[in-house]
Amino acid sequence: MPKAGGKVTAVITFFVLLFVFAKWGPAINFSTTTQTKGDPFIVTGEGKTFVTPDIAKITVGVAESGLSLKTVQDSVNKKSAALTDAVKNLGVKKEDIKTTSYNLYPQYDYQNSPNRLTGYQVSTTYEITIRDFDKINDLIVVATGAGANMEGGISFEVNEETKKEKLQEAREAAASDAKEKAQSLASAAGITLGKVINISENQGQNEIRPLPAMGGAVTLDKMAIEPSVQAGQTEISVIVTLSFEVR
Repeated sequence: MPKAGGKVTAVITFFVLLFVFAKWGPAINFSTTTQTKGDPFIVTGEGKTFVTPDIAKITVGVAESGLSLKTVQDSVNKKSAALTDAVKNLGVKKEDIKTTSYNLYPQYDYQNSPNRLTGYQVSTTYEITIRDFDKINDLIVVATGAGANMEGGISFEVNEETKKEKLQEAREAAASDAKEKAQSLASAAGITLGKVINISENQGQNEIRPLPAMGGAVTLDKMAIEPSVQAGQTEISVIVTLSFEVR
């Protein structure tokens, strides 16, 4: 019996010490990284290219308010026709002038009950595509002079052919970067790589560098006063993941 009691005491003492060590003792890092036999060797590479946009899209519009709906509509239609004619006279093609919205809102006096109709507001907006950047400033001034009075903004894009070309350059750079990393890591780890057994691609978001003269949407009045606009550069990035066979 004393021997059995001694064993019980020893077991209890062991677990008490184990609890104390686990709670207050030094932390032990059990994290390991393993390469299981047969698993592919996976690396990623990144490639970037920069391109200057060659397409500008400008948003302009006309808005009018008045008591008579017909009078307001006629005024907006007249100014819209003058606006589009002025833009065409700059050499912009008809297909590059797109109506993006036409809105009609009744206006009420909410101070009284029942609400009283006080007039109407009509607005229309256009998206104008410019391929000759030398005409951007002229278009801003002409649009304002023709009656455009709504806030406008300018966005810059790259044509599809150039975008595909630059995307392929970024893709090749990313694949080359991944291969270099794989060879360097394999050499350091003392393993031999076989053929590529899988490849995947993730395209990063294209970013346009900040414009020196603009920051987001601005009013047409401000644009007419300070019409210096520059396209900046667009970044095209690609991440390629390669999976290699391990020999």
